Amino acid sequence: MIDTQIEMTDKIGYLLLKKGIIDSKILEQSLKIKDADQLKQKRNLAQILVDEFGFEHDVIFREVAVLYAFKELNIHPEELSEERVAEIKALMNKQGPEVRKMLLDHRVIPYRFDDKIKDKLILAAVDPTDRTLAKIAYSLNAKKYEINYLRKKDYEKLINMLVVSENEYLKLIQEAGEEIQVTQEEVSINEDELDAEINKSALINLIEAALVEGVRKGVSDIHLIPKSGNKTEIHFRLDGKLQLWHVQEGTMPEAVMAVVKDRSKGLDRFEREKAQDGFIQREIDGHIIRFRVSVLPTVGTELKNKFESIVIRILDDRKVIKDLSKLGLTGYSNKAFVKAITQPQGMIILTGPTGSGKSTTLIAALYQVINPTKNVLTVEDPVEYVIEGARQLKIGYKMNFEQAIRSILRHDPDIVLVGEMRDKETAETAIKLANTGHLTFSTLHTNDAPSAVARLFKMGVEPFLIAYAINIIVAQRLIRKLCTVCKKKVENLEEHIANTGLDIKDWIGHEIFDAVGCDKCNQTGYKGRMAIHEALYFTKEIRRQIVRSGEEVDEEGIREQARKDGTMSLRDSGFEKVKLGLTSIQEVIGATMED
Repeated sequence: MIDTQIEMTDKIGYLLLKKGIIDSKILEQSLKIKDADQLKQKRNLAQILVDEFGFEHDVIFREVAVLYAFKELNIHPEELSEERVAEIKALMNKQGPEVRKMLLDHRVIPYRFDDKIKDKLILAAVDPTDRTLAKIAYSLNAKKYEINYLRKKDYEKLINMLVVSENEYLKLIQEAGEEIQVTQEEVSINEDELDAEINKSALINLIEAALVEGVRKGVSDIHLIPKSGNKTEIHFRLDGKLQLWHVQEGTMPEAVMAVVKDRSKGLDRFEREKAQDGFIQREIDGHIIRFRVSVLPTVGTELKNKFESIVIRILDDRKVIKDLSKLGLTGYSNKAFVKAITQPQGMIILTGPTGSGKSTTLIAALYQVINPTKNVLTVEDPVEYVIEGARQLKIGYKMNFEQAIRSILRHDPDIVLVGEMRDKETAETAIKLANTGHLTFSTLHTNDAPSAVARLFKMGVEPFLIAYAINIIVAQRLIRKLCTVCKKKVENLEEHIANTGLDIKDWIGHEIFDAVGCDKCNQTGYKGRMAIHEALYFTKEIRRQIVRSGEEVDEEGIREQARKDGTMSLRDSGFEKVKLGLTSIQEVIGATMED
């Protein structure tokens, strides 16, 4: 009887309830919102479930498309030819900016004209139930039209190819047509005059433009570097390499830095003698992006200047990898890592320099083991990414990293992430967690996996604790991927290998490629990065070797045993990627140390 009443009230709700996508409680709540909505937005139940209850858009609207017999447009935007993209772009822009804005606002794309009925326009819509679609079709002068359902993820890929978003702050600077100048000749900085000059100038737009441009280009860090002669350079770190983006001339570096500080939380603009850490948060292209700001005082050649260097780390949650298969772990490394993280207890350690992707790998691993039956706690300073399903402890002046580590044992954890083992106390607490039935994740700064064992030993952690608490140590590096557009097959293999000092026998029968450079990769020959790994899984023999350690750990012995067990060094892991045509020999040699 209840089902019949619901079916009469709302077909979408009835269908989703029957399929187990929603429960009766959520249906009841959403129907109440729908009734209250009738005089205002007039949203249907599917729209309410996505907007108010956070259901995944494509899960809900695929069912809606089936219910109302909308065809689903199955496309792979990345496979569309340039000509096809140009055709769609022309259709979008044909009727002018107002219609184009309406298309973007309602997430609909005029995809193509029907093959059989030439004057029938196919509209690809993320929400095929949108009431405005008829008006949009009329605005496009379509005599006939058909609405197809387009998955939200496919729409986002396609719209990024069709529309290059304008950087409004750069546009404001160009429209103003003014040079950004803030000059000050006195030895001491007159804060009032500096403030007045900053407010008059376009410096604010320049900093905001850098934030927007950094996010859109996929930059990891923005560097603001003060130079002599009233000059400041802004560099972007893209694919691990710094590239100059803008030089601000005729402006005191203090003014540029003051603008960044004013727009950040947790920074004192008037403090120029000590290190500071703060953050910025912005909504860019519909996504909340966080920026971590680091300020350091630096030495300049001019006594009148108080120089500071600023680095802004871009924290974009869209870059978080939740799927372990996308990390680039292959063969023995993948098998050993999966085995280690699926144990009920023990320690997983990621090692490598800053910026080698350790946190990305740990978060992906965490997402494999998080479930509602587990209490997952993380202690990080600072917290970079929000991890769904984990309780992330907030570090501040009332509770520092060390206090949080000590308190975590009393908070009934199942799985713990310790951001970094900085000292003996932190390492011992993390290892104690691993030894008392907890699955524990952490990081260390060492060059390879065996040297992480020696580092813990030198910290003062007992060898038997190291041996029996740790499941695996994975060393990681990020290397650049060859640009798929311009990479070139190496023709004279013997000559190429001879120049690198490698053994030609290992390369016979393999196709290898080299970097060239084109417009798509900014003439670098590389676009994007991937990880290479060295996985030291703690087998019985490895554990025995560590327990037998005397005054120091036999790193070479551990390294030799690891090779017997199947471990590949970082360099060999990189060469595997070369043989797959993903990167170059030079890139691997430059990013790894010789065995």
